[in-house]
Amino acid sequence: MPELEWTTPPSRADLKDRLRARLPALGGSLRVIAQDLLAADARIDWVTVDAAGRAVLVLIAEPGTELGAIALALAQRAWVEQRLGDWLQLAPGLGIDPAAGVGVVLLAPSFEATARAAARALGADALPLWIYRCVRNGAGEDVLVEPAEPGLRSSPPPPLVPPAPSLADDAALSSSFRTSLTDAQLGLTAEEQREFEAP
Repeated sequence: MPELEWTTPPSRADLKDRLRARLPALGGSLRVIAQDLLAADARIDWVTVDAAGRAVLVLIAEPGTELGAIALALAQRAWVEQRLGDWLQLAPGLGIDPAAGVGVVLLAPSFEATARAAARALGADALPLWIYRCVRNGAGEDVLVEPAEPGLRSSPPPPLVPPAPSLADDAALSSSFRTSLTDAQLGLTAEEQREFEAP
């Protein structure tokens, strides 16, 4: 079995392709609705919507620019907040709930202590910071992601393995799918949920 080894990041385009495949790991069942959107003097890598209808921006910081990327992320969030109403007029089916606000997730190869402190200092508006690492597994390469600050997330992610209901809890067994997944974990739209409801 080949050993895993850390490697340098690929080109930005290739890195973005690999990170896009990792977006589900960021939590909230993120669904991409736009990529490379030109916003406040820079591009937003992805505009996504989570299962609760919250718009979540995902930004990739260049190495060494993490502290500045936090300021840019706040500017991008403010820019999007001002335009949500217009977006919903143009595309009401996006699934965005303006009342849910706008979140931002920042990805970088590392975050120094100053950047982490700045993200935490935002209090309730703290930015979730995620570290990506490039790894070589034999001839193939991949990207792994992990939270830099485990307490800061874009939204509470659904558990990867739902807890098994107690045998004594018949109500729980009868009110959920046989897999025990909830509607929020499935990430179904209201229209998709109606397809499964009894007439």
